[in-house]
Amino acid sequence: MRFFKGKRDKEAAVQGTSRNFQELLEKFEASNDFLTFQFPDEDGYTISYFHSLVNDQKLHEHILAVIKDQPRRSLRQIKGDIPMEDSKETSEVAVIQRMVMSGSIMIQSRKADESCLLIPCVHSVKRQTSIPESEYTVAGPKEAFVESLDTNLNLIRNRLPIPELRSREFRVGSISQTKLVVLYMDGIVNQQIVDTVVQRIGDIDYDTIVDISFVGQMITDNRNSMFPQLIETERPDHLASVISEGKIGIMLDGSPHALVGPNTIISFFSSFEDYLQIWNLGTSFRLIRLFAVLFSIFSSSMYVAVITYHYQVIPTDLLPVLISSRGVIPFPPILEAIILEGTIELLREASVRLPTKVGSTIGIVGGIVIGSAAVEAGFVSNVLLMLVALAALASFTVPIYQISNTIRLIRFPFLLAAQLYGLFGLVLCSAFILSHLLKLTSLGSPYLEPLYPMRIHDFKDSLIRLPFSKQKKRPQFLRTEDRIRIRKRNESKSRPQSDIDE
Repeated sequence: MRFFKGKRDKEAAVQGTSRNFQELLEKFEASNDFLTFQFPDEDGYTISYFHSLVNDQKLHEHILAVIKDQPRRSLRQIKGDIPMEDSKETSEVAVIQRMVMSGSIMIQSRKADESCLLIPCVHSVKRQTSIPESEYTVAGPKEAFVESLDTNLNLIRNRLPIPELRSREFRVGSISQTKLVVLYMDGIVNQQIVDTVVQRIGDIDYDTIVDISFVGQMITDNRNSMFPQLIETERPDHLASVISEGKIGIMLDGSPHALVGPNTIISFFSSFEDYLQIWNLGTSFRLIRLFAVLFSIFSSSMYVAVITYHYQVIPTDLLPVLISSRGVIPFPPILEAIILEGTIELLREASVRLPTKVGSTIGIVGGIVIGSAAVEAGFVSNVLLMLVALAALASFTVPIYQISNTIRLIRFPFLLAAQLYGLFGLVLCSAFILSHLLKLTSLGSPYLEPLYPMRIHDFKDSLIRLPFSKQKKRPQFLRTEDRIRIRKRNESKSRPQSDIDE
């Protein structure tokens, strides 16, 4: 057995091979972890592979053991003797490059042969499934996606074990060539939405795709909006549930999250735990989150507007408290609010970037120490400090991390509008954002549905969540082929005429 490492000598270059194939070999051999040897002797097969990508045990036990001490046979016969799935005999340079760089063994009968046999022999390092971190729930399954696409597909197919679950595979990134899969339920999903997603994925023109968030930014309807239109989830049960509802899931190899769409703005305030409790509790918690979000956005700006322009609306009993709290403050309300809001954002960023144990300590201790010192020094009033702290706490109730970032940033335009025009400025800013949301879509579906366009049926699972027995049809905004979710035993699976008319 003879090994060759490094770039092959030009005098020993194989004659008769295609120029592109030879250039590809030269690129491979420029790396020290690319090995080429002849097996079982110097006149045997030429075997080449990347040592860092190949499973050595599988190579010796399932491939070399079959070739050893056997008379010379064709590549087709070797392929039949080695029962490895996805093995391929080809001379296409693009296929050879993709499969070798993905962990396949390249076998040539002779050095001069342009055709070769590619046998997958991947050595994959996989992280074991663990509990969800950003979407943790007290009840329900405790499995989360990992970086392995095959493992993630296994988690979904175990929950939806029917042939109607379709997966379409793509390669994205001109350099990374990352594997991407689109999941949907055939016979339920609106095929027009699938075609839209497939077209946008095909239009991706970027060199390296390392995370599913890259894909989400490139296929979203409005790339300049700060409001997310696609949900990132790490829960297989969540993804399986929405796929059966008629939505589309997108998963990327190397990313522990999946994209879900289309969505409405209410979807970002709905936790999967809402469906694991009785309907009245789930509805109550959802309404509490919506109220918390509105309070987080408007509390500081309302304080600035009222103190600056509309002090007449302050109740008489509350007025002495506000006067005493601001008696020694040298800054105007807007500057006072920006100082506190900026401090909260600094603490958030510091706690996220630091290690877990240190970050949590910085967030708690830093908030207490800085807040108390700012009040005692006379930089901010204790009333505003309490409002900002409650607003920050209210923003943590949002179950989807993407929309929480939007809520964090959207408070600052409201603060500036309150300083310029008071309550009228808040109305103008709200109207501007509302007009933006009215025009916003998620994979072509209206973002403010069921509020606009008004669809009474979809209120059953939006602001409120009715019992499962009342949710007999899938949401209208998804325009699914089969809208019926609950059927009688003798009822046909074809859509009734009433559904078509709707």
